[in-house]
Amino acid sequence: PMIVHRLDMATSGLLLVAKTKEVHQHLQAQFASRSIKKRYVAVLDGAIATVEKTALPPGRTGRIELPLCPNPLDRPCQSVDEEHGKEAITEYQIITNSEKHTRIAFCPLTGRTHQLRVHAAHPKGLNCPILGDELYGKKADRLYLHAEYIEFRHPIYGDIICIQKEPDF
Repeated sequence: PMIVHRLDMATSGLLLVAKTKEVHQHLQAQFASRSIKKRYVAVLDGAIATVEKTALPPGRTGRIELPLCPNPLDRPCQSVDEEHGKEAITEYQIITNSEKHTRIAFCPLTGRTHQLRVHAAHPKGLNCPILGDELYGKKADRLYLHAEYIEFRHPIYGDIICIQKEPDF
């Protein structure tokens, strides 16, 4: 088996694996063309607030576009860098929001290292790190980030395949 894409080590959820080299190449081409759809669920450590300091309501959607590159002074962390960073785009929808936590769905349109984690934690992003993120937030009993859904075209039959596994948190 050949792993088609990656998840951060502490992220739970779905991972796509190919059984043959040909299928692996076909699925990787779908990732490269951004035709594969993915959705993650996360619990953020706090409430996402607007500029007016009021909590964003459930159902609210948004888009984060912050270019990322490796932080040479703090590996393995990534940095937002408008000049040297690579394009990183995340769409999100708030599921629930309380004073302590925000449950959110993330749909990454690009696949940069730590993209969701940085987009959640960075002041120009949501300014609210994922619960349990030891690199960009605070430690907890686990990282509350789960790859919940993936949709792709079957590399042999051409059917659209949708797989979903809800998080256990």
